[in-house]
Amino acid sequence: MTASTRTRGKELHLPAGSAARDGFDTVITPADAGWTHSSLRTFTLPAGGSRTVPTAGEEMFLVPLTGGATVALGRDEIALEGRTDVFAGPTDVAYLPVDAHVTVSSRAGGRFALCGARTDVSMPFRHGPRVDVPVELRGAGQCSRQVRNFGTVGSFETASLIACEVLTPSGNWSSYPAHKHDEAGAHESKLEEIYYFEIAGSPHGTPGIGYHRTSSSPAGDIDVLVEVRDRDTVLVPFGWHGPCMAAPGHDMYYLNVMAGPGPERAWKITDHPEQAWIRDTWAGQSVDARLIESSGRGTSTGGGQ
Repeated sequence: MTASTRTRGKELHLPAGSAARDGFDTVITPADAGWTHSSLRTFTLPAGGSRTVPTAGEEMFLVPLTGGATVALGRDEIALEGRTDVFAGPTDVAYLPVDAHVTVSSRAGGRFALCGARTDVSMPFRHGPRVDVPVELRGAGQCSRQVRNFGTVGSFETASLIACEVLTPSGNWSSYPAHKHDEAGAHESKLEEIYYFEIAGSPHGTPGIGYHRTSSSPAGDIDVLVEVRDRDTVLVPFGWHGPCMAAPGHDMYYLNVMAGPGPERAWKITDHPEQAWIRDTWAGQSVDARLIESSGRGTSTGGGQ
């Protein structure tokens, strides 16, 4: 373990499988992360399999990574169509309330993520249909990426939890310019963030790679520059985070989970002052055609992810 992947005594880059326990492929609780709000769990169900999830003091999104599922809370059920894989487009999701025991069943099998945030606010069990997921194209040129806002502010109501998916085509950069949200104020939210990656392999079956960067901010010293591979996770307790770089030949997906202590559910960011200028260059460039074709949408915005 190197100093570049450790701060405050906690591991920040978690290679695939290193955080597996209790039948989950990945478990990151607030206690595991050394913070207070955000969590992530991933798990696999075989064909015909099921799992009961106690949410305890967390609200959660159940996100199909591959496959579909039926999600049951008492007599209420939500059928999730899901998808073949994370690169196939957005998925429908289920919102799971606090202090519930929810059963997830999958006829054909699949892999699923539970994005969580601690809260004492009880909200209803709900379906987030795929057709209602805003798909946003951010950046331009080699900074083009697709953001699937299934659980962001203004897209889906929660007490504290914020979540989205980002698809970065091979050779492109996302989470760029680097940004931060580690101070509470009028222009910035204080949020803990989790990045869960899936990286497409090569046509020859070799594994894909990408890179993630987090650097120090006034909130504290942190120095993370890591090669990320399929199903790795990176924790961002504070600091400037980005860019995320998709190596040529390997599309990059990541699932972002955010929550924090503020009374307002908000995602407000500050751009890194040395990198903010890059936004001005996007006006003269086109959005990556691979994203326009896959999303069916041609609009582009700024934003941090």
